[in-house]
This record gives sequence, structure tokens and C-alpha cells, in this order.
Amino acid sequence: MHLEGSLSPNLLFSLAYRNGITLPDSKTDPAFGSPDALLERYARFSSLDDFLHYYFIGMSVLVHAEDFEALAWQYFARAHAEGVVHAEVFFDPQAHTGRGIEYRTVVNGFIRACRRAESELAMSTRLIICFLRHLPVSEAMVTFGDAKDYLMSGRLAGIGLDSSEKGFPPGAWKVIYDQAKELDIRRTAHAGEEGPVEYIREALEELGIERIDHGIRLAEDRDLMRKVAQRKIMVTLCPLSNVRLQCVKDVAELPIRQFLNEGVPFSINSDDPAYFGGYILSNYCAVQEAFSLTTDEWKKIADASITSSWCEQDRKSTMLSKVNDVVEAHR
Repeated sequence: MHLEGSLSPNLLFSLAYRNGITLPDSKTDPAFGSPDALLERYARFSSLDDFLHYYFIGMSVLVHAEDFEALAWQYFARAHAEGVVHAEVFFDPQAHTGRGIEYRTVVNGFIRACRRAESELAMSTRLIICFLRHLPVSEAMVTFGDAKDYLMSGRLAGIGLDSSEKGFPPGAWKVIYDQAKELDIRRTAHAGEEGPVEYIREALEELGIERIDHGIRLAEDRDLMRKVAQRKIMVTLCPLSNVRLQCVKDVAELPIRQFLNEGVPFSINSDDPAYFGGYILSNYCAVQEAFSLTTDEWKKIADASITSSWCEQDRKSTMLSKVNDVVEAHR
């Protein structure tokens, strides 16, 4: 889940007004006539790049640490209301530093929201810094340098790679991922969403990733899928996002059944919920409606989500115990 992707139209317009940010003229783009008009436009994305156009416009309203805190807190509160007890979330500092916002402003605002979620909601959280693949690798190196102390201290949980996938094979970021591996920093990357299955193989072999984000094209290469299953590398699926961005026409087309049959560990996630019309519970319900999973199959998914998370073992044990309690209550 991308924190910037939880920026609701109402909060976007509110922060734009508070911070004196001029949004696009509604005469040029009617979507910016009102929060409702913008929300309606979100239902008609034609591609990942079409979504990213609005995604980056939305980020322009985030200026102060309090804005980033408000954004993350709004998400954590919504997720908590839907039963989330642990959240590992992405953020894109380059999208902010590139417009003059200091890195510390971004990350400290998010960290404050994480601490608040832990103290007020009993929700454990992890922040994952992402590099934007449509920007030069040299800029990602600067961002990695800015984040290194936060990564080494544990204030950030790991690194990721997102943004436009087509035409940006992941191997270009090998130098950063090699450094991260040497420092024992956790690593993930978006691969096989709109891009080909070869991007998944490249991310595994050249970046040494420990998780695959999206990864729906993995099912196109059975040998690779079996290797992923053997190595217990988790795939973070985002069902409603895949439909909204037209990667698939329907949730039923996702390789959930194949992954279960082959033993590929995967989790269900909401990606950019404010833009894709569904927070975590909506994604779970959409999967159930499409696949009619059994209680035991859901337990496999929940257990894999916890086991492959980046929190401490004690926290994993607590969450696994909660899953067992729920399953036993519904047998």
C-alpha cells in the first residue's frame, strides 16, 4: 500500500486550500471541479500511466510534515476500522524532494503517524522507501543516501521500486540493491504488473529481492513460479488495482488459484485505495466473490502474509495466534 495512494479527494482539496496550492483548471480538466468529480475520474483510468498523472498531481498538496502525518493517520485509522493490525506501507520521497520538500519533512511526518497508530490503535507499522523508476538511477542513489541512516536504525524497514514499469527493467537499480544487500537492508520491487514476467526474473536475480510486488505475470512462467514457491518469496497482490488499471478485466482472471495450487505465498493488498475504489476489506471481499475460497485457503493466505512480513518474530507469533483463534471460531 502506497501512503500517497490513500490521499482522498476530500483531503486533497482541503490541503490544497490550506497550503495555497493551485490545482489544474477545471475548464481544462473537469475532474478538478470538485472532490466528487475527481473521485468519478478515478473510476476511469486507462492505464498505469494515466493513474500516475493524477497521482503525482495529488502529491503537490503535501507540503508540511503535518500534511504527511495527516495523510498517513487517515489511512491507518481507516485500515484499523477494517480490521488491520499490522501495516507495511510504501512512500515515494523523490516525488516530494523533486519539488523542493525536504526528505526529513516527508519521513518525519510519516513516522509520527506510525507512532500514533502504534500508541492509539495498537497497530504495528513499517515504512518502506520506494525509488521512482521513471527517474534517473542517479537520483535514486541520492535518495538512498538520505535514507541510509533511517534504514540502518530501523526507522525504515526496507527499500522498494515503483512507478511506471514498462520500459524500465529493474536491473538498472542493481547498484543500489547490491549496497542494500551488503547492509542487510530488506528489499522488494514492483515487477510483473504491466511489465513482462522477465522483469520478475530480473528483479529476483539482479536485485536479490525478498518480495515481489504485484507479480501477476508470474503465472506465465511455471518454472519461475515453482522457484518462487520453493524459496517462499511472497507476492503482494492488489486485486482491485489490477482491474482499475486494466491489467486484467476481472478479479477472477488473477492467478490466485494457480498460486494456491503451486504453493506460492501471497498477500492481498489495496495498493492506492483512494484512487482504485477499494481499501483492504473491499479487496478481500472481491477475491472471495471471485474464487469462493475456503476457510483453510484463507488461513494459508493470512499465515503467509504474516510469516513474510518484516516485523519482529514476537509480533508475528501474536498475529498468527489471532488467525488461529479466528479460524477455530469459524470451523
